[in-house]
Order: sequence, then structure tokens, then C-alpha cells
Amino acid sequence: MTDRAWLSQMKFSPRQTFLALSYRNYRLWFYGQITSLFGTWMQITAQGFLIYELTRSPAYLGYVTFAAGLPSWLFMLVGGVAADRISRRTLMVITQTSMMILAFILAGLTFTGLVQPWHIILLAFLLGIANAFDAPARLALAPELVDKPDLTNAIALNATMFNTATVLGPTIGGLIYAAFGPGWCFMINGFSFIAVIVALLLMDLPKSSKPDRRRPSAFTEIRQGFAYTFAKPVILALMGIVLMTTTFGFSFVPLLPAWSVDVLGGDVRTNGLLYSAQGLGALIGALGIASLGRFNFRGKLLSAGTIFFPILLIIFSLLRWLPLSLLTLAGVGAALVLVMNLANSLVQTSTEDELRGRVSSIYTLTFFGFMPLGALLMSQIAENTSEPLALQIGGFVLLAFAGFLWIFFPQVRKLK
Repeated sequence: MTDRAWLSQMKFSPRQTFLALSYRNYRLWFYGQITSLFGTWMQITAQGFLIYELTRSPAYLGYVTFAAGLPSWLFMLVGGVAADRISRRTLMVITQTSMMILAFILAGLTFTGLVQPWHIILLAFLLGIANAFDAPARLALAPELVDKPDLTNAIALNATMFNTATVLGPTIGGLIYAAFGPGWCFMINGFSFIAVIVALLLMDLPKSSKPDRRRPSAFTEIRQGFAYTFAKPVILALMGIVLMTTTFGFSFVPLLPAWSVDVLGGDVRTNGLLYSAQGLGALIGALGIASLGRFNFRGKLLSAGTIFFPILLIIFSLLRWLPLSLLTLAGVGAALVLVMNLANSLVQTSTEDELRGRVSSIYTLTFFGFMPLGALLMSQIAENTSEPLALQIGGFVLLAFAGFLWIFFPQVRKLK
């Protein structure tokens, strides 16, 4: 298919946008998860601004993200084996309940005035442990909720609900923080987990087969997952896109609290607006992908996203006027979700069912494991130079990587 031909096929269909919602199990997941995500983004916004208020240091923003991501290196691969061995629903009920308890603990510390930066960092680490087991099961569960032809649409709608919460959650969180304090943001988040737990329990999923007692050890199964991934050049390239994007591109998100104050001269409300602008752009991007339906040029669209995302990130780093910053940040969000959504769907549809949990764990390890390293690196650059320079460095590294992909991995553009 020529470039002109695939561009001519980009016809958005409102009828196709919510195709995955025709499946009952996916509807339960969608409405339960979006409720929980509203609370999650309220907590992310409040937590970042709280630790910045306590320390006045952008480096601590990186420390929190690093603490949340470190468990990915320690437990994510084990979580992938667990997702292939036991009921993914049961595993997620346990992890979601753990996350709810941690949110209530943070709320209690904040309400009593005892909260310290190390409390936030420790709780972020414990939340990361729960996420290390939750994320592979969550990704591997998606193909059980819809038929394979509608998986890309379901993943796009997952991004839609995530970014709907990203739009409204930070704005509401910023207003609640300013009016009542951060404790209420954490308390509301704790209660929001009830929705997704109930949704999981109500799903009508096929009974899992009993585990094979003759299965190899967890270490052997992890090694099998890596062997499968490295034997597939396309999957390896997709993992590389996720690794580079999370390390050098996604790091702008934890820097937003410092950006709102140091670069734009704002406050907690400015911080909420920045998060919401990024989320609104991502929401528009996710809805755009979902509206394309069962399209067959995902590789070309992904390749375009790897170029436009760093360009927009560099432009954002040069701006100092809030309205134009918000508009550009929306474009950054749209390009980011385009890259991450398509990489995720292409990995899922390119992987055999019996290995999906382990490959999903490698994918999530790449995402959650390298994100904190990138956040730590970029926050240190911002601490010692400036936030804009940190984003510019990341943007130019990603542009160079996009050129590398274009030359040495042309098969990515051919993916359907």
C-alpha cells in the first residue's frame, strides 16, 4: 500500500468508535476502571504537588516516580508468570484491593499532618509492587474481554478512559487540593477502587483450567518469554519504541508540578491545567484511533507518531505563555497515546496466547521499569540545569531514534 493510499483510508467512523462496548465483560471493565482512574489521577496530581510543596525540589518528583517504578524491575516478570498460571481476575482483585488500602494510608497520614516526603516515597514503592503484579494481568486480560478483531478498538478505548480521567481528574484534584487539602484527593481515590473490584467480580469469564503441575519453573518460563521476544524482530522493535519513549519522552509528566511553578509562574491550579491539557490531547488521539475501526495501517501510523511526538515536545519546551503551552501540550498528549496505544496493540496481536502474560510482563517492565529511570535522569538534569533543557534533550534523542527505526526496521511500517 502506498503512503497516499493508506492516508486516503483514514476515514473516521463514529459507529466503530465504541465497538468494544458491545461486549458485556468489556463494558463492566470500562465503567469500573474509568471510575477508579478518576481517583488515581486525583492522587497523582495531589501527591506530586504535595511533595513539591514539602521539598521545593524537582529532584523529589523524580524520586517518587523512581520509587514507584523500581518494583517493576524486581517483580514484573514474576507477575507475568503469575498472570499465565492463575486466574487473572483473582490476581487483579488482590492487587486492586492492595492499592485501595495504600491510598487510605496516605490519606490518613495527610489528614493527621504526619505526612513526610519519605512516607510518600515509601508508599509509592509499595504501590509499585502491587502494580508489578497488576499490569501484566491487566494487559493479558484484554483479549479475554473482546474478540481478536476488536482488540485494537478495546485497547484504544482503554486509552480513552485513561485519558478522560487524565483530563478531568487533575482539574478536579487541583480544585479539591486548593479548597480542602490533598488528604481528600487520596481518600476519594481509595473509595474509587471499589468500582473496578466490583466490575471484576461481576464478569462472566470462562473458568481457568487447572494449572499443569508439570510446568517448568518460574525462571524457565521467564526465560521462554525473553527468548520468544528476542526471536521476533518486530516485537523487539516495538519494545524498543516503548523503552525509548518512556525513558526520554514520558519524563515530562512528573516534571509538570515544577514546570507549573518555575517555568510558567503558576500554582496548583496551573499544575492541574497542564495535566488536563495533556490528557485532553491524549483523549482526542485515543478516540481518533478507536474511530478508525479495524484499520490495517497501524505500522505507518505508529512510525509517524514516533516523529511527531518529539517535535511537539521540543516546541512545548520553548513556550512560556500558558494558553499556547496548553494547546501544544494537548498535541504532545495526542502523539504520545498514538505511539503507546499502537505499540501495545501490535505487541498483543503479534503474540501467541499461551505466552501473552509473559510477553505482557516484558512490555510492562519496559514501560514501568524505564519510566522511573528516565524520570530520575531528567529530574536530575532539570535540577542541575533547567526543566526546558531536560525536555529538549529527550526530544532530540527520540528524533534520532525515530530515524534509526526508519532506516533499520522498515518492517515496522508494514505492520497491519
